[in-house]
Amino acid sequence: MGFFETVYDRKNTRSVKWDMLDEVFNTSDVLPMWVADMDFKAPKEVTEALLERVKHEIFGYTVIDKDVKASIVNWLARRHHWEINPDWLSFSPGVVTTLHMAVQALTNPNDSILIQTPVYTPFYKVIEEHERKVVKSPLIRKGDTYAIDFEDFEEKLKQGVKAFILCNPHNPVGRVWKYEELKEIARLCLKYNVFIISDEIHGDLVFPDKKHIPIGSLSEEIANCTITCMAPSKTFNLAGLQASYAVTANPELRKKLDHHFTIQGIHGLNTLGNTALEAAYNFGEPWLNELQEVLVSHHNYVKEELEAKTDLQVIQSEGTYLLWIDCKSLNMDDKALHSFFIEQAKVGLNKGIDYGVEGSQFMRMNIACPKEILVEGVQRIIDAVTNS
Repeated sequence: MGFFETVYDRKNTRSVKWDMLDEVFNTSDVLPMWVADMDFKAPKEVTEALLERVKHEIFGYTVIDKDVKASIVNWLARRHHWEINPDWLSFSPGVVTTLHMAVQALTNPNDSILIQTPVYTPFYKVIEEHERKVVKSPLIRKGDTYAIDFEDFEEKLKQGVKAFILCNPHNPVGRVWKYEELKEIARLCLKYNVFIISDEIHGDLVFPDKKHIPIGSLSEEIANCTITCMAPSKTFNLAGLQASYAVTANPELRKKLDHHFTIQGIHGLNTLGNTALEAAYNFGEPWLNELQEVLVSHHNYVKEELEAKTDLQVIQSEGTYLLWIDCKSLNMDDKALHSFFIEQAKVGLNKGIDYGVEGSQFMRMNIACPKEILVEGVQRIIDAVTNS
């Protein structure tokens, strides 16, 4: 696993994670473990494909051809046992962009859209910025994990919800929803005629003993009311290349989605994003398998260290490279907690409160970095907590 142990200097590369510390934390004296990209190099096959394309030195309009689509179709079949038709694919610069388009395609102003909180912060914006109403069905905390409150979930659907934005694996709590849970979500959404917009960008990053199940793969009936948003960006650390896609089996829904892409002037992928996506899906699997083992090891290290040496509790994750840390034992409000991690621990994390009121007194930590950096960050937290 030496490839994932090398520390690379990302400063002065226009990196959001490393070069925007002053703007985000009002100081450059923090170790950045926040925004969701990795401090690992992409698979060498991706870099080689990009270099080969750059050598051509002409970067005109680029088509998403049958080979690019085949790389996605084969990846979903191989990794997730989901057989899709290449005609079901729509392309986008990013999953958040697709969420915006899907909300507009499936709902109207003043419609209600359900989310399960605490949840990825853009979910609120893609609803509210299009004059839709946020309806929350909070997840239930059970020890060091979370579960769906299906009684509340159904009660909210009864109130006239038009669409549900699913996060699977869930960001930030790290749940990989099980088959039985997804079947119940699907059953209830079908019962109340609710569209599903499924953010599955972390779907490849499940831990080796878990299985990601695309909700659209459950049945033809559920596929017909679902738009699934996916990308290689989180999987292979390609976010800056802006390449993602949506899978929509229902031709009428797909036509509506594509219409909103068109009227916003979005017509596919940029040349290098196109190249990277294909190379990653065709050749990146061994790299990903190794990464999954690294992330499990990192997760276990952080959980064991923080829980052994502090009263902080790390929620048991099942996937992603993001940890959800319960900091209630510090007895601080959210503003003080944020300041504590910046000024005392000197570690830059995401504020839990940004994921909804259910995230109050939590912090989100990115563990996708070499072990050397991870150990330094954890030790800073331990020292700060111990001396507080």
